[in-house]
Amino acid sequence: MAVEDTQPLISHLIELRKRLLNSIISVLVIFIVLVFFANDIYQLVSAPLIKQLPSGASMIATDVASPFFTPIKLTMMVSVIVAAPVILYQLWAFIAPALYQHERRLMMPLLVSSSLLFYLGMAFAYFIVFPLAFGFFAKTAPAGVLIATDISNYLNFVMALFMAFGVAFEVPVAIILLCWSGVTTPEDLRKKRPYVLVGAFVVGMLLTPPDVFSQTLLAIPMYLLFEVGVFCARFYVGKRRKPAEEEEGEEPPAS
Repeated sequence: MAVEDTQPLISHLIELRKRLLNSIISVLVIFIVLVFFANDIYQLVSAPLIKQLPSGASMIATDVASPFFTPIKLTMMVSVIVAAPVILYQLWAFIAPALYQHERRLMMPLLVSSSLLFYLGMAFAYFIVFPLAFGFFAKTAPAGVLIATDISNYLNFVMALFMAFGVAFEVPVAIILLCWSGVTTPEDLRKKRPYVLVGAFVVGMLLTPPDVFSQTLLAIPMYLLFEVGVFCARFYVGKRRKPAEEEEGEEPPAS
């Protein structure tokens, strides 16, 4: 392989390393700022369950080190979530040189909207789903059963729900990308509404804990977001390739 052929590859690897380092540094900086409030962050996340516990009940730690490591683990996860816009920007900055100008104008709004939708999904889970789900579980506990949830198990449970709802709320962005790339069209998606509705419940079953309550709370918003995505996608159909007269003066992406 000629030396000239390796130069683009080396420059891309250097740029990739730079973007990865920027992302890692942003997460570490946020973690250092938040780690002093690790216990407060855990109390905030556990509040929806604690409010629903019967009088005298509380959360427990079955492992000796859990009271220390569980809040630290949660703080690291929160740091990654808070740094998500920075990470997405680093991703966009890495791939931007390979995009045409009109593609760059489309990608930035999608990155911003995807971040907002992810946070909106997590907020929906925290303020709507958690109080309803935990209230339901607490009231349906058999008589004589004392509810005492382990803090580590609770963290795994709520983070799974946070990620499930955050990813599910990305449906409009996914639909816009599919229509923009020509994989499908809004008209075809409208014809498949019954299948999408069933698929939303299947996805809800796979992404949420094994109960119909959480599955339904995820499936219904997911289907509504599907309708939002189909409506918005009609404005992006045909923009994957610009007309020839518009591309004549546009330089090709850098290799």
